[in-house]
Amino acid sequence: MIPQLRGWTSVQRTAQNNIRLGATLCFVAGATNAGGFLAVGQYTSHMTGVLSSVADNLVLGRITLALVGVASLMAFIGGAMTSAWMVNWGLRRNLQSAYGRPLLLEAALLLLFGLFGTGINFFAGLFVPLTVLVLCFIMGLQNAVITKISHAEIRTTHVTGLVTDLGIELGKLFYINRRTRETLVMANRHKLRIHVTLIGSFFVGGLMGAIGFKTIGFLATVPLSILLLVLVWRPVLNDAKNWIDPHHPEQDQDQ
Repeated sequence: MIPQLRGWTSVQRTAQNNIRLGATLCFVAGATNAGGFLAVGQYTSHMTGVLSSVADNLVLGRITLALVGVASLMAFIGGAMTSAWMVNWGLRRNLQSAYGRPLLLEAALLLLFGLFGTGINFFAGLFVPLTVLVLCFIMGLQNAVITKISHAEIRTTHVTGLVTDLGIELGKLFYINRRTRETLVMANRHKLRIHVTLIGSFFVGGLMGAIGFKTIGFLATVPLSILLLVLVWRPVLNDAKNWIDPHHPEQDQDQ
C-alpha cells in the first residue's frame, strides 16, 4: 500500500490517483471541519454560510461578528492563493513535490493545532479567533491543491457542489427516455461513483473527526497530520536527494 501512495501527490498523475487523493483529502477535510466545530463552535469549510453570516450581522448591527466573517473568508482565500503559489513555484522548478508541498504545510498546521490546542481553553479570547482563521486557511489550501491537480474536476470542501452534481447525475439516471429521434439522456456512471465516493469520504471523515475530538480532544488532528505526511514524504524526499546530488537524481517509478 505504501508504494502505491507515493504516486498520489506526484506530478506524473493518473485519473485514479486523482480520485484516491480526492477521497483522502475529503476525509481529512470532513474530520477537520467537524473537529474544528467542536473546538471553536464554527464550521470552517462553509464559505457560503460565512458570507451569508456577514450580510446578516451587518444588517443586525453586529459589526464585530461581521468582521470576523470577513477575516475568515480572507483566510480561506489566502489559503487557496498560497496553494497556487506553492504549486506553480514547484512546477516551474520541475519538483516532484510541487503538489505535495501545500499538503506538507497543511500537515504542519494541523500538527500545531493538535499539540497546542489546549491553549484555547486557557486563552479563549485570543486563540479561538486565531484558530478559526487557521482552519479556514487550511480548508482553502487543501481545496485549491486538489482543484488544481484535477483541473477543477474534484473539490474536497465544497460538498454543496458535490451534492448538486450528484443530483444532476441521479436525475439523468432515472430519466425515462421515450422512443424519439432526440438524443437519449444518459447518466455518467463514472461521475456518479466519484461523487458518491467523495461525499461518503467527507461524511466518514466528519464522523471520525467528531468521535476523535470527543474522545481525545485536540490530539485527534495528529493522525490527520501523519496521514498527510505519508502522502507527501516520498516526493519531498526525492526532491531533497536531487538537491543534494543533482547529478544523480532519483526517479520515483511507483505511480
